[in-house]
Amino acid sequence: MKNLMKNVLNVILILWASYAMGCDACQLRQPKVTKDLTHGTGPESSWDWFIVGIVILITVLAFIFSVKYLIKPDEKDIKHIKYSVFSDENTIL
Repeated sequence: MKNLMKNVLNVILILWASYAMGCDACQLRQPKVTKDLTHGTGPESSWDWFIVGIVILITVLAFIFSVKYLIKPDEKDIKHIKYSVFSDENTIL
């Protein structure tokens, strides 16, 4: 079973990698930075690159804060909803 899962994962990764790479026609229309990464025309002006940078910044910050609050939420208020959800009164036997 372990060998089967390993083979299935390998096939999925190989197919995904070939799908994710840009085709030859798209590589001609892409800037040097994103040439092998994506399909389509890519950013065409300085404003497009600015927007891409802002989106990357928002994504990285959201990831950092989600990991931070997942690991250590720091919620100590007794009236917080988590205490009512996880209380013994809500357990059904």
